[in-house]
Amino acid sequence: MFSKITKMLLVVGLLLSLVMTGCGQSTTGGGQSKTGEKVTIVFWDENAGPDRTPYYQELIKKFEEKYPAIHVEYVGLPKSGAKQKMDAAIAANDMPDVSGIQTSWLADFSARGALLPLDSFYEKWADKDKINPGIIQSNRNMTLDKKLYQIPNTMNLECLWYRADWYNEASVKAPETWDEFFVAVEKMTDKDKNRYGFSIRGGNGGSFQLQRMMYAYSGLNYFDANEKTTINDPKHVEFLKKYLGLYKTYTPISDVTNGYKEMVAGFDTGAVALVQHNIGSYSEHSKALKLGQYAPLILPKTADGRFIQESGNTLGYGIYKTTKNPEAAWTFVSFLCSQESQSYWNQKIGQIPTHLDSLKEPWAKELPHMQMALKVLSDSNLKFYDPPMYLPDYRSILDQVVDPGIQGVMTGKKTVEEFLNDWANAVNKSRDKYDKMVAGKK
Repeated sequence: MFSKITKMLLVVGLLLSLVMTGCGQSTTGGGQSKTGEKVTIVFWDENAGPDRTPYYQELIKKFEEKYPAIHVEYVGLPKSGAKQKMDAAIAANDMPDVSGIQTSWLADFSARGALLPLDSFYEKWADKDKINPGIIQSNRNMTLDKKLYQIPNTMNLECLWYRADWYNEASVKAPETWDEFFVAVEKMTDKDKNRYGFSIRGGNGGSFQLQRMMYAYSGLNYFDANEKTTINDPKHVEFLKKYLGLYKTYTPISDVTNGYKEMVAGFDTGAVALVQHNIGSYSEHSKALKLGQYAPLILPKTADGRFIQESGNTLGYGIYKTTKNPEAAWTFVSFLCSQESQSYWNQKIGQIPTHLDSLKEPWAKELPHMQMALKVLSDSNLKFYDPPMYLPDYRSILDQVVDPGIQGVMTGKKTVEEFLNDWANAVNKSRDKYDKMVAGKK
């Protein structure tokens, strides 16, 4: 589990980066196989698509120019099916050399012995002290053996995106509290203009967003004093009845199956006035809308005035144990996590670098969503809640219990109480199993 020290390091590391003096461009390690021959490494992108693949193609081009002895074979996996593809590759022992690894996969992949520990590479890396120490420690805390299996290159912050131009025209206040949120959604719905006040992600991946909204509303810890999850706490029942109750009246009917792409398309094409995602959808909004038409908002404050965010909201890269060229694989991973690469990647997609020197660059201080993110991260009212990503089946619970459960409530097949109880029971069983496994290893 995450400690208070870890959370403090996360925030302090980001803030220190704004005042530290620069140390120039990063350097990466090694470069070719032990025999000196040119090698090929296979890289799987777990979130491929037209909004990100071109940036990887550019980074790989730069990498191969810098390290001509290494060729990178890029394989793009659509996000919706990436985990299933990874699971199949691990089961068949036919894994790539390197892939993008979502933080919620770490406990599962490491427990299955799929990943190569990166501690020895990391300790020798010239940039190791430049990567946010709180995030590195969080990654170690997510695995049973506390080893490092992923180097993070980007972190996210959950937010709302709203049509600022429409809100101004309607003289509706951008929501800062949850009461204001629900009022704004209602007021900004205009059926005569085929315009909805909000869009709920009811399809694939909706579990992540729903969980972040729930805890931003309640301000609770993920587990109570008895080590039982607070998923089905009365505050969450209260919230979901209001939130999922927006469906069809103030949100599109298609929301029940809409994934990320459909939700964002509704916003960018002018059908929806407000969506919840993270600052990483900036790149898509910026292509479809003009500055001033849209703007970011941090998730509304709790009743007692706190901003709540989920810890461990990062992404990065890992190396698989079956690689025949671990040195070359590490050279590629360290290149992707260098200051230069992180600055290029995060500026393009609109997320927060984990490399402290990247945060000092002008773009990181000038973009509106980055200004918002850095302001929130320095706010004394910010609190992180810790989801149990260390549970090996944490991600499968979200995919197999929560995603269909959301749809069950939206279609009237389940009550909110039934849904949250199913979710809570799955988490509590997983936690009990994990605790017994840890106790058995002592």
